[in-house]
Amino acid sequence: MIEKDTAHTIAEQLLQIKAIKLQPSEPFTWASGWKSPIYCDNRKSLGYPKIRTFIRQSLAKLIEERFGKPDLIAGVATAAIAPGVLVAEALGLPFCYVRSTPKDHGLKNQIEGDYAANQSCVVIEDLISTGKSSLATVEALRKEKIIVKGMVSIFSYGFEDAVNNFKNANCVLYSLCNYEVLLEEALAKKYIKPEQLSTLRDWRISPSTWMGA
Repeated sequence: MIEKDTAHTIAEQLLQIKAIKLQPSEPFTWASGWKSPIYCDNRKSLGYPKIRTFIRQSLAKLIEERFGKPDLIAGVATAAIAPGVLVAEALGLPFCYVRSTPKDHGLKNQIEGDYAANQSCVVIEDLISTGKSSLATVEALRKEKIIVKGMVSIFSYGFEDAVNNFKNANCVLYSLCNYEVLLEEALAKKYIKPEQLSTLRDWRISPSTWMGA
């Protein structure tokens, strides 16, 4: 389990800088077409040195506690490149990042950076929804015979689909903060009202059919 204090601190920080917005009455529309009461852009944290440092330290600590020290840190392009570099620097490790698809020119690389077969690796991701795009990174690394020890993310919605997808891919996932902790912190700090909790929790259970408050 992730330390409760760390999860709540990150939830508070992301809410404070509006990296996460909760709008159950005016939902956002995702690229998939899903209606969502939450918008998450963890890249905003890069503009706040103290928050950026806390996230970096928390990810590095999580990796060392759960996986030991791997040979390599990999970031999922593009949102996890910056936190991945910060974590690799903190741990004194090489870094690479993985594109969603190979380039269509030059060397046609999908993995950018220096790496070798049989190196152990931990993948950095900023946000986990269904996990499909994140796990495509794992698959690309495994094709190059890199040993993926697992993945760590800043935030996860905690969808059942994601749990099943990571289980089926035989990939361990740890997230610093999750949706339930976020709701607890948002309620405590009055970012949401008590009467909004039920609809916010309903969305997480069935995000593809949720239509708003």
